[in-house]
Amino acid sequence: MKKVVEKTKSMSMPRWVLAPALVLFGGACASAPASKAPVFTFEQKLADIVRLEDQRILRADPPPAPVATGRKARNVPPPHVPDLVPLLADPDAKVRRRAALAVGRVGVAEGVPPLLPLLKDPDPDVRQMAAFALGLIGEAPAAAPLQALLSDTSMIVRGRAAEALGLIGSRAAAAPIAAMVREAAAQGNVGAVPADTEEWPADAPLEAFRLGVYALVRLKAYEPLASAVIGPDGQPVTRWWPVAFALARIEDARAVPALTALASGEGRYTRAFAARGLGAAKAPAAVAALAGLADPARLDPLVAVSAVRALAQVGGDRALSAVLALVTAPQLDPNVRLEAVAALVSLASPAAPLANLAPQAADALMDRVADPWPAMRGQALRALAQIDPDQFLFALSGLDPDPHWSVRAALAGALSTLSPDVAVPRLEAMLADADRRVIPPVLSGLVRVRAPDVEAILRKHLTDSDVVIRMTAARELGELKPADGPQLFADAYRMWSGDATYLARAAALTALARYGAAANETLSAALSDREWAVRVRALDLLEEIDPEAARTAATTIRPAPGQPLVAYDAPEVVAPRFSPHLYLETTKGLIEIELAVGEAPLTAHTIMALARKGFLTNIPFHRVVPNFVVQVGDPRGDGEGGPNFTIRDEINQLPYVRGAVGMALDWRDTGGSQFFITHSPQPHLDARYTIFGRVVKGMEVVDRLQQWDVIERARVWDGVTLTRAR
Repeated sequence: MKKVVEKTKSMSMPRWVLAPALVLFGGACASAPASKAPVFTFEQKLADIVRLEDQRILRADPPPAPVATGRKARNVPPPHVPDLVPLLADPDAKVRRRAALAVGRVGVAEGVPPLLPLLKDPDPDVRQMAAFALGLIGEAPAAAPLQALLSDTSMIVRGRAAEALGLIGSRAAAAPIAAMVREAAAQGNVGAVPADTEEWPADAPLEAFRLGVYALVRLKAYEPLASAVIGPDGQPVTRWWPVAFALARIEDARAVPALTALASGEGRYTRAFAARGLGAAKAPAAVAALAGLADPARLDPLVAVSAVRALAQVGGDRALSAVLALVTAPQLDPNVRLEAVAALVSLASPAAPLANLAPQAADALMDRVADPWPAMRGQALRALAQIDPDQFLFALSGLDPDPHWSVRAALAGALSTLSPDVAVPRLEAMLADADRRVIPPVLSGLVRVRAPDVEAILRKHLTDSDVVIRMTAARELGELKPADGPQLFADAYRMWSGDATYLARAAALTALARYGAAANETLSAALSDREWAVRVRALDLLEEIDPEAARTAATTIRPAPGQPLVAYDAPEVVAPRFSPHLYLETTKGLIEIELAVGEAPLTAHTIMALARKGFLTNIPFHRVVPNFVVQVGDPRGDGEGGPNFTIRDEINQLPYVRGAVGMALDWRDTGGSQFFITHSPQPHLDARYTIFGRVVKGMEVVDRLQQWDVIERARVWDGVTLTRAR
């Protein structure tokens, strides 16, 4: 399933109006004798850059030489061969900067040597982008030059160097990064920054501070982080939310006192992140503070959902009482109540029985089994099966099959927690469900309860007409690892070569890779798959089995096949005059998104093209995770659908703050039509998922969205006209 891996007082992030510095590039590119040197315009250079990064190559193959004889042969200019490396030395700093980003997006080790000289470029914008690009490539040899950049004259460059070192995983750089963070904190007077500030870009020292803090989290370097963000008195040096995020994500018990302090006071983001960290630390002493954040009488939904999740992790009767109060509270935000019902599943695990409060929980859930909202009915069934199996079966006996497929799918998950003698006959009966979206969770449930004939059932479903069912059957069979697996999965990969989507073929390769060297032949063949997403998956799997072969194959899988929905040299790509807007008319109201066509041109234009053709009309928000994201764009509604093509990632430096719009992925370069909007800052997504827009109006609508709300109509404003779906 495509996923992202998990109200400010003022939104001061500037509008992403396209500045020439972001989208126009100039200078001359000499590739022929001086007398015949072609002069390339800004737009032509940008078209080359966009083409090469989309095809994931540093240099295009030269075209066939023209046939000419005699005098004409001497006057034929050499063919133009797009090449990123010469553009890194272009006289125009804007060209060098954009070419550096493209080399990072291509992502091959061969891109490191030509990028290294740019770390000493006279233009700080070029230096910081070169550092970012090296982080995207992620090769260890770049670590030493990047560490030297931590003392650059520009604070922004220092911050991007720290970010790159975090992306590379250079633990040796943790102490120097922490020193940079301390200096940035002093220069930026970080203690005076309001807790919920999201301004981007912020002043240079504050940018360096947050980037350095995030890098230390990626490196899991608690002591260097603590030295930079916790004072001698044991208190955080600031309530600004990046510190709470970092101390929560570092997942070190030593952060608990600082997180406890951050869980109270101002800053809704700060309190929410602190609650998350206290839950991850399973700190029993924090239950009272967490219960206070989840108090129905003074509820902030954004903070409350983090507190509820934390209470579920900590456990105990006090946590259960707080969660039950939310399940039964009148007039509660429905997403908070849903989160509370989900928390009961964790609180009722075998390791944490509910003792004498189980009847209360079961009674509360029985009321929710008949809720009008399908998401609530499904979650209540899952929780009831965990808390009181007898009551669950009693409720089931009096219920007709639910009219919404997602509730029946949730029922399969609930049944899989019961004993095989109870679960197996019911699950096998569900294999006849008329909605094919129910079958994958049923198959997974049969595997979980170890049904006696599960292997035969899975083999049968390898030939199903539904690609998601075949994908699930292959994945679950891979978990069982049958003796004839190498031949079975190799045959399945070849049999599914005509699929319109990569899902089943990639699942067959993943299952096959469990057999080690026996997978090499098929994985090597898959490196030439007609779909780039499958090639990428095959390469990743091959790297686990045969790293040397994978290093060689990293270049042979290129260029990426296929063409984008908009031409590389189209004016709206290389010289856009406006920032287009996408209007989503939903069941809860209007959401207006400004598209970042400078930072992610092909992604933005893909979404616009899909909207114009009606692809987004009547599409449900199939995934809503409060205080994280809402996700939409899947015509199936189960998280596995798309437009039957993929686009390449356009990773950029825009941050995931509240209202950022990003492309959902299965793995890298698997974007298509599914995208998400963030409820709150999510820095762990930075430099991992393409940001291609930002909500400029209607965030209160995003906050109200519930699972299965719908986009009723999508319209696009391109700077001239407002068009709706055809």
